[in-house]
Amino acid sequence: MPTFVRTEKCDGCKGQDRTACMYICPHDLMKLDKDGSETGHAMKSFNQEPEQCWECYSCIKICPQNAIEARAYADIVPMGGSVQPLRGTDSIMWTIKFRNGTMKRFKFPIRTTPEGSIQPYEGKPEADIANIKEDKGFFNNEGKIPYMGNPDELILLK
Repeated sequence: MPTFVRTEKCDGCKGQDRTACMYICPHDLMKLDKDGSETGHAMKSFNQEPEQCWECYSCIKICPQNAIEARAYADIVPMGGSVQPLRGTDSIMWTIKFRNGTMKRFKFPIRTTPEGSIQPYEGKPEADIANIKEDKGFFNNEGKIPYMGNPDELILLK
């Protein structure tokens, strides 16, 4: 189900030009109604195209006021319930509220390694642009998959 904003909680990210949910939405669906002409609620965010929502929960996780919610699917939360994530620096706390008032909380780490500790190129060969026409030395093909592009179309950084 698409996201929706609880206007009583939303503060428009303190009147900035872009709210956190506008920044994070991968489909550019969140919008700030600055003067209240679109929703009747000035300086509140809203989902301008709910039927286009990917339900990625990015806006819900980033909202500093916990003002954005989504009606979860029945396979996650039974009908009439709600799910709300609360993002911390090292974990996300998921709160599930059932329609009978029962609440369950689950905490999951955001990362499994310290920030900045990943070495993505460790153990990989250094790139050699001279090998590009010979189809060897590529990061992912190891000579097994032929190069299908035109090397003359590559943009080389100087």
